[in-house]
Amino acid sequence: MTQASPASAVQTAVGAGVLLLGLALAAGAVSIPSAAGYGGVGPNFLPWLVAVSLALCGALIIREARTGGFRAMEEPTGAARANWAGLVWVSAGLLANAALITSIGFILSCTLCYLLAVQGLRRASGQSIAASTWVVDAATGAIISAPVFWMFTQFLAINLPGLTSTGWL
Repeated sequence: MTQASPASAVQTAVGAGVLLLGLALAAGAVSIPSAAGYGGVGPNFLPWLVAVSLALCGALIIREARTGGFRAMEEPTGAARANWAGLVWVSAGLLANAALITSIGFILSCTLCYLLAVQGLRRASGQSIAASTWVVDAATGAIISAPVFWMFTQFLAINLPGLTSTGWL
């Protein structure tokens, strides 16, 4: 019997983590009612689909790791160390979105989230940051978030926090 390499031990641990995540999702899906809805699919369909998919992927990762590890794996790319400043920018965007969505509305909070996250990613990749990138990123965030808001509120009748009570902002 051959000794497992440190790489295959880590790969096995990753597979076990994915498998456990799938099992945890399955345990949560048990409590969701299964009564079929409009399309013949109940509200527990998607959680079960994700849980089974994750468990299957975890089992396959474990099998691959235990039978020789990931073969033909390319060398990792990117920086040798994490870019903490980029993580702070992206985290600030997510936290600002969560904190402000009910007070400034979906469109503005998602635009701010996009703006901060993209600025963090730009900094992490070493791009130079000009004033025009802030304007372009803010406009892009609004161009993405406004149609999403309108699709959910106007066409799907799902209430999202808005800036006004009209349903358009």
